[in-house]
Amino acid sequence: MSLCLSPWSVCPCGPCVCPQGLSVPMSLCLSPSRKQEIIKITEQLIEAVNNGDFEAYAKICDPGLTSFEPEALGNLVEGMDFHRFYFENLLSKNNKPIHTTILNPHVHVIGEDAACIAYIRLTQYIDAQGRPRTSQSEETRVWHRRDGKWQNVHFHGSGAPVAPPH
Repeated sequence: MSLCLSPWSVCPCGPCVCPQGLSVPMSLCLSPSRKQEIIKITEQLIEAVNNGDFEAYAKICDPGLTSFEPEALGNLVEGMDFHRFYFENLLSKNNKPIHTTILNPHVHVIGEDAACIAYIRLTQYIDAQGRPRTSQSEETRVWHRRDGKWQNVHFHGSGAPVAPPH
């Protein structure tokens, strides 16, 4: 196993965000491309939610996904049925545009095949009266890579419920 011992500017795996001189396996060194990979898959998941596309969402999530979120009233939810309800009864029926911005994403690498991302999510939508609105939530997602594919295995959301009212 190769070790990343280099200062940021000379790290063989790209500009490294590991502390300078820290001896860590190169596979754990979080280069910008690895960080961008986690941000991109997170954006894809949020886009599936915004589009009401449960099939795309389910492909990105582990079937045993666990979550704490405002819609669950502080309870730990396991599996996809809780989420399917919102897709089938709200998100897929929403024909108004939804736009999400991820602010200040911070990615942690937790091994070769695991990562965690924390960020602020701003969701812009049109309310029932036709007025533009914005909601904010604070989210953390844990990702696990299986067979070369990232899957969301845990989600924690705080703040306003993500599903905008019709």
